[in-house]
Amino acid sequence: MSGRKNKKNMPLWHPVLWPSWLLVFTLYLLALLPMSAKQRFGRRLGCFLEGKLRSRAKVANTNIATCFPELDAAAREQLVQENFVACTRGFLESIHAWWRDMSGFCEDAEVQGLEHLREAQARDKGVLLIGGHYSIFDFALPLIACHLKKPGYMYRPNNNPVIDRMIENGRRRHFGIRPFTKRELRPLVSFLKKGGEVWFACDQDFGKKSELFVPFFGTEAGCITSPSYIARVSGASVICVSHLRMPDGRYRVIFSPIQEGFGVCKQSDTETWSRYIEDTVREQPDQYLWLHKRFKTRPEGCAKVY
Repeated sequence: MSGRKNKKNMPLWHPVLWPSWLLVFTLYLLALLPMSAKQRFGRRLGCFLEGKLRSRAKVANTNIATCFPELDAAAREQLVQENFVACTRGFLESIHAWWRDMSGFCEDAEVQGLEHLREAQARDKGVLLIGGHYSIFDFALPLIACHLKKPGYMYRPNNNPVIDRMIENGRRRHFGIRPFTKRELRPLVSFLKKGGEVWFACDQDFGKKSELFVPFFGTEAGCITSPSYIARVSGASVICVSHLRMPDGRYRVIFSPIQEGFGVCKQSDTETWSRYIEDTVREQPDQYLWLHKRFKTRPEGCAKVY
């Protein structure tokens, strides 16, 4: 039995987990800082981490070179640093959402396409919201959930029970958000059939679980087809959603028009949501999670990216 599995099954009070509790307390103290201080600290910490986490910086550089071949080396390095800053700020924004009041940010955020969401809700068959891993992370959940009637989300539990408790408690405190793991597809489908609305970021590389490949910035990327299955068996309306921190410091959420016919063709469905994410990333390229190996899984016969 691996150490990871042992830790996952440990009781929360186990001495091995005491450092994790110390980390949670430290993050709680950071959450008490004003947002302006978090943004300043996020820039400094992001620049520092870009210099220290060289393996992740290399991944980001490779991703950016693959997706933006028109950029020269200096421009790529600049974008890598901006991405570290954006993601670090996003983590600090996330801990703000876990412990602090979000009502002001929900009221101030720019929202586009709300009429599409309202149309989907009026159909009373549930709404599947397909998103991506943009840099504001968990901070986006309440910004989206405040417009939903019966919100839920898909997630992968953290292997550390203390960290998992911190994250999930932080998420669930907003608008009664209902969590679902990848092993809970049946309850999720039932939730949608009863009018629930579920946010699902499905744009990462899931390795051997990748079922097909679609172009992402012109390079084939491995994808799962769970969104197609969920839409088909639940009958839910499908909407793509993006959530970004804008250059002026404000936040913006966009709901796409309803993706009619979603669930009929897995290839077409996957191309639809992947293209939507690509279009969003092109607008604010520093805001995507370039630190992730998006092209780790390759089609047979294709050269490795990393």
